[in-house]
Amino acid sequence: MTKWYERISTVLFVSLGYMVIATPAAWMSGNSEFVFYCLVMIALGALVGLVHWHVRLSITILWGLSFWGAMHMAGGLVHVPASWPTAGDSSALYSWWIIPKYLKYDHMVHMFGFAMTTFVCWQSLCKMAGPIRPSYGAMLLCGAAGMGFGALNEIVEFVATLMVPDTNVGGYINTGWDLVSNLVGAVLACTWIKWRYAIAQPVASPAVELD
Repeated sequence: MTKWYERISTVLFVSLGYMVIATPAAWMSGNSEFVFYCLVMIALGALVGLVHWHVRLSITILWGLSFWGAMHMAGGLVHVPASWPTAGDSSALYSWWIIPKYLKYDHMVHMFGFAMTTFVCWQSLCKMAGPIRPSYGAMLLCGAAGMGFGALNEIVEFVATLMVPDTNVGGYINTGWDLVSNLVGAVLACTWIKWRYAIAQPVASPAVELD
């Protein structure tokens, strides 16, 4: 049987690979905001490693978290063509309106990322409590935890505005839409967990939702 650390080696290699590319790129372009975010990403990567050591997150979750990190790095470092609709004067991918005035790339990153965070909370809960069914109470707990981490992300962005003179964080409206996107992601994750549990009964345990 493949050992857990052998299963994550490719995920780790890919994640380190794009960080090795993104960090110098942010530094050389003078993008102080994303140099700060790269440092935050490194700290978060270490935190995910610590959680995985204790919880043994599924390989799907680990790939999802890695993809989220890549989305974040691309959002600040990749620039879209001038003909593409963007919020404000920034041409960063984060500012791209996928559906003008309704859906930004930034919103998609928030939805996906905090859906993944909610899955991490669910798998951690299953590790602590043993195989449990995804009751509405358990889903409320995991969804609220995912949204709480989303609120922590907004605090990190606020710190960035205090440390870096010019950022692409946006104002109060942007923060509000970020929080709404986090909520949508958490709700989608909880809905998916309950759906998977319903169709897997009585064969599968809820503790292995995403293996």
